[in-house]
Amino acid sequence: MQQPLQLPVQQPPGCARSSLLSSSHGAADANPKGSAVCSSVSGNPYAGLVSHLRAAWLSGKTRPLEYRTAQLEALGRFLEEKKQDILEATALDMRKPSFEAYFSEILLCKNELNDTLNNLSHWMKDEHVDKNLVTQLDSAFIRKDPYGVVLIIAPWNYPIHLFFVPLIGAIAAGNCVVIKPSEIAKNTEKLVAEMLTCYLDSDCFAVVTAGVEETTRLLENKFDYIFFTGSPSVGRVVMSAAAKHLTPVTLELGGKNPCYVSNTCDVQNVARRLAWGRFFNAGQTCVAPDYVLCSVEMQEKLMPALREAITEFYGPEPRNSPDFARIVGDKQFQRVRALLSSGRVAIGGQTDEKERYVAPTVLADVQPSDPAMQEEIFGPILPIVVVANMDEAIEFINARPRPLAIYAFSCDSKEVNQVLERTSSGGFCGNDTLMHVTLTSLTFGGIGNSGLGKYHGKFTFDTFSHHRGCLHRNMGLEAINSPRYPPYTQQKLGLMTATVEIKRKGTCTLL
Repeated sequence: MQQPLQLPVQQPPGCARSSLLSSSHGAADANPKGSAVCSSVSGNPYAGLVSHLRAAWLSGKTRPLEYRTAQLEALGRFLEEKKQDILEATALDMRKPSFEAYFSEILLCKNELNDTLNNLSHWMKDEHVDKNLVTQLDSAFIRKDPYGVVLIIAPWNYPIHLFFVPLIGAIAAGNCVVIKPSEIAKNTEKLVAEMLTCYLDSDCFAVVTAGVEETTRLLENKFDYIFFTGSPSVGRVVMSAAAKHLTPVTLELGGKNPCYVSNTCDVQNVARRLAWGRFFNAGQTCVAPDYVLCSVEMQEKLMPALREAITEFYGPEPRNSPDFARIVGDKQFQRVRALLSSGRVAIGGQTDEKERYVAPTVLADVQPSDPAMQEEIFGPILPIVVVANMDEAIEFINARPRPLAIYAFSCDSKEVNQVLERTSSGGFCGNDTLMHVTLTSLTFGGIGNSGLGKYHGKFTFDTFSHHRGCLHRNMGLEAINSPRYPPYTQQKLGLMTATVEIKRKGTCTLL
């Protein structure tokens, strides 16, 4: 049975107050001023928290540019001052190499933050739009309004990055936010819960630590927007809960991202870029290349090149490399290890349950019916599926749910463009892997089974903003409006048509 929730008795150093909520505390205190406590009035343990944030949002506190900027700058201080804590927490959770952790969890977050701070005043401005003849003297514009109280649910594989980037956009857009970090990455969750609230305004931002049951109760509350990153199966649960309140959602899911390798390419370059993308974070990346499609001849060329790349990256014994991560948990380790029965192990294949270690592995001659082709791998295993040519590869891709990313390697740019034009996916990268995610100027998001909605850079601001169409008319000049009023006549209809009709360009009317 879920226990009542309360604020922690001891505040983290430097915190005046904290909006941390956890399912492991005793009875709630009697609503001290400025604290976000839970209410039992509605029977939901998180109702008081959501109501508290909603009151703050309705007060207009989060709307001014100065407030948004101050909170974003506080996020920057968190990244800078807690950099070492982040590196240590991610190392404890999955032995994430400090290079990978800094690059993905800190540097890319800083890029998003600085891009937002550099452009926020411009993004917030009303967007004036074209007008018809009858509204020429009026003001027509799009106002970027905050949604209100939004919920961000983050996964464990990039436990800072995948809540931090949407949080940047949510704050920039003027929302109050409930953040639910992953309970699987325990050390990172603890860091976020104890320290992030030291930097943000606790009237407007809260961190909830919760497992599956508590998160289910959290989702019973009405939020104005929900941003979820995780698996398609859980995404359906989130979307179903949101539908009860007609709450809009962004679902950043996953999928089996194909990588086509043509016969005309630099095999060594392909192998290094492919191995980096697949084995970064021990393969626990939603946009990692999930399997390779290539000819028999290319498979034979790729094997020694991939073996050489793996040795170059991680040494002759990757288990001893400080640059190779581990699987995050026992359950995830068991699932990934079971996929090694697919095809034949051409490279790697070693495992260590105690360390949750799965070696960088390449599987050859994998069949579409093999276990590794039935689910997203999310581990350091790269299956190779043999196809006759590019047309067969494209047919193979299109016969399956649309992935989060598609990769294509070829020295012939026409082949890369063919894969781009004849397939559909959330994103696309030619002649490399993962790197499209590093650009704040590109949208990031899925399609179909790999998700819906988009973010990164301005797209995150737009995702958390309601684009409100506004027309502000002149109180005078009533004669302009006369043609629209009854009693209707053919002459009035002609005048109305002349003032509001949009005609196709380049066409003419024969009289």
